[in-house]
Amino acid sequence: MLRLSALYRYPLKSGKGEPLQQIGLDKLGLQGDRRWMLVDEASGRFLTQRAVAKMSQLSALWNSMGGLTLSTPGHAPLEVALPGDEDLRGVTIWRDTLRVPDAGDAAAAWVSAFIGKPTRLVHMPLERARSTDSGYGQDHDQVGFADGYPLLLIGQASLDDLCAHIGRPMEMLRFRPNLVIEGAEAFAEDGWKRLRIGDVEFRVVKPCSRCILTTIDPQTGERSPDREPFATLETYRKTEKGAMFGQNLVNDGIGRLEVGMPVTVLE
Repeated sequence: MLRLSALYRYPLKSGKGEPLQQIGLDKLGLQGDRRWMLVDEASGRFLTQRAVAKMSQLSALWNSMGGLTLSTPGHAPLEVALPGDEDLRGVTIWRDTLRVPDAGDAAAAWVSAFIGKPTRLVHMPLERARSTDSGYGQDHDQVGFADGYPLLLIGQASLDDLCAHIGRPMEMLRFRPNLVIEGAEAFAEDGWKRLRIGDVEFRVVKPCSRCILTTIDPQTGERSPDREPFATLETYRKTEKGAMFGQNLVNDGIGRLEVGMPVTVLE
């Protein structure tokens, strides 16, 4: 039987992952997933671990005010309130340019000290969501600050297969999934089109092309000197569109997910 074996949320894009036992879904995927982002103050361009590997050590957790608690080794924690629409900042994420609320100067000073250059923290309200990549999914599909789609699914057996090829264990968090499914064969998710978890149905819209970010150890922030697991992925999972690992999903409707829920493949 297929079951949901793990849930992960990433409140801050490219920040630390947060394991969960249960979570609600809204129109942008897991509630609170990648609704915050760091941007270069001058250009408004988004920042990720691809260029700033130590972002893997930056924790951003929801706080009682509805905002974030930022923390990282060597810096005192900071409580950040949920910003309103009074101070909008123009930002760029991939090919999208949009205006979103800025979290203010205190948050900017904190993240700038951590990053080492002038940086701003911004928030994505539901009503300012981006459209997903054209050519996949449906015209009304939306996403927050995730790269392209609301959710990422990986089969546990797929990671086990990759680790066997590499010859040593690799952390699932290197691949930053939201949903982990166990009970299927390795890469069975490549053939899925629709599935149900609890009362919610999900569409599988496209495979996930992986990048050098997977070589960053989520525990230490250090890059793998041998470029693993990306190097091995390229030997047996490479296509003309990249080395594929995991499937991007869109949820059709809202509801709640809980670790242990059965998963039904509908198509």
